[in-house]
Amino acid sequence: MKKITTCLWFDDQAEEAANFYTSIFENSKIKHVSRYGEAGKEHHRRPVGSVMVVSFELNGMEFTALNGGPLFKFNEAISLQVMCDSQQEVDYYWKKLGQGGDPKAQQCGWLKDKFGLSWQVNPSVMIEIMSGPDLEKAQRVMGAVMQMKKLDIPTIQQAADGK
Repeated sequence: MKKITTCLWFDDQAEEAANFYTSIFENSKIKHVSRYGEAGKEHHRRPVGSVMVVSFELNGMEFTALNGGPLFKFNEAISLQVMCDSQQEVDYYWKKLGQGGDPKAQQCGWLKDKFGLSWQVNPSVMIEIMSGPDLEKAQRVMGAVMQMKKLDIPTIQQAADGK
């Protein structure tokens, strides 16, 4: 079966971003760095020897980071989700991924990191409640979540319980 790999387009921070992300997630590593050469220089206009592509893994998932220039920027149309089993995990990923990011772009468990990439730091229990059969409970949780930036599991549980 063919694998699907996410390619993230950066101006010139691919290696910095890959190093940042692999420092946050366990079981992560840089797999390969390729560099621009003379071939195609009239198109890529990058210094020979500068980083072109970084292949890396985050907790076993493969990613590619491309230094493609300033033509494209990240936006909220795509985000990466981190599913968390505890408040400790939510707090850890929120702090690490949000470091140097845009604090104005934080809402309902979403944040933008310092490279402009959007992340959703979600407690698994929230997803379970909101996709469960009790629509009133799901609506209470949604109302609570809409009031938060970083998600708080005790508050989500209180909303689910109708408190």
